[in-house]
Amino acid sequence: MLLLNLSGSKRRLVLSTLLICAVILELAYCQKEAEEQRTTPGRKPKPSKPKLGKSTNKSPRAVTTKPKVKATPAAPPQTFLTQVLNRGKFKKVGESISVQTGDTLELRCRGSPVQWSIPPYLEEDDDGRLRIVQHERYGVLTLVNTTGADTGEYTCYPMYCEDTDCRKEYNKAVKVFVFFPDPQELFVPSSDYYKVIQLRTNWPTVLPCQVTSPEAKVTLHREFPPVEVAVDGTEISFNVKKGFTIHRPRPYHAGALYCVASLGNLRQSSTKYMLIYVNYPMAPPAPMIQASSSSVAVGENLRVSCSVMGEQDVVVEFNWEYPGQQIGRPLYTQESVSPVGGGAARQQSQSVLLVDEVRDVDQGTYSCTAQNLQGAKSVSTTVKVVPKAKPKKL
Repeated sequence: MLLLNLSGSKRRLVLSTLLICAVILELAYCQKEAEEQRTTPGRKPKPSKPKLGKSTNKSPRAVTTKPKVKATPAAPPQTFLTQVLNRGKFKKVGESISVQTGDTLELRCRGSPVQWSIPPYLEEDDDGRLRIVQHERYGVLTLVNTTGADTGEYTCYPMYCEDTDCRKEYNKAVKVFVFFPDPQELFVPSSDYYKVIQLRTNWPTVLPCQVTSPEAKVTLHREFPPVEVAVDGTEISFNVKKGFTIHRPRPYHAGALYCVASLGNLRQSSTKYMLIYVNYPMAPPAPMIQASSSSVAVGENLRVSCSVMGEQDVVVEFNWEYPGQQIGRPLYTQESVSPVGGGAARQQSQSVLLVDEVRDVDQGTYSCTAQNLQGAKSVSTTVKVVPKAKPKKL
């Protein structure tokens, strides 16, 4: 009886031990699963997806921005001119400005480096009144003790440099015409009493009657006969920064002309301009050469003609080179000019080389050079000299 009780107690102890072990194993398993969920939240961590989504939304913008910066570098600042006024004030200039004589002109041009172009009068002699300084980002032109003679165009050229090699960027140049009104001088002073100007056919010609004040009224006059020349804006026009322009010069424009400027009670005359008309060709001549025969017998006469078609009243000069020059054979030519019919006024200029009683030495190349004010051109032809035919026996 005691043995059965011991065995029953032992059985209960074993069962209790097994139950306790099962509970411990269950708790261990649950703890392990909880730790795995904490260390690997990527399996079910939906809250983390919005964060990833935000970063992916930003990344495309960052990716597209960077290539743009590399592909399109920042453009250099645009060049412009400013006038430095009193008390450190700046004013962006337009096409023209006026500065009272005696005052200081100070222009500032953005660029590094820049180069300046000034009126010819200052280029010849500025009397130490002109100062040009290049700073890190801009250049400064300063002109002191100004006079009416300083009137003209001032230009700033930005420079493009590769190492030590620099050149002007003409397409980016900025310019301003500066007037220096002088109560005693309406015209920009000149040392010339008169100036000779050539009038060329179809080439605009400028009479540089430049005034120191844009307010001055300017007219054009002829000396003989003493009359005012009509300025219609088409045939002849006026620009206060340039003077008078004859757009299509003609023979009747030639003569002695001058300008008259008036402002208030002041009236002055300019330099006299002696206009000489030259019928200037549009292009160099295009000569054509032709011999009376390409084969000439000894004793016969030879004629080689050189002709040019061109504008009317255009002078053409002819020069010849021929085989007979080697032995001092004299040159005989006949030159003529004849009008050619048609709508346009044209003419034919011709030179004919005459060779009497051809000899063996006259065989060879004949060259003609035609020249006008635009240039020269040469053409040539070859002539063969053959023995004189023997008379037939009867």
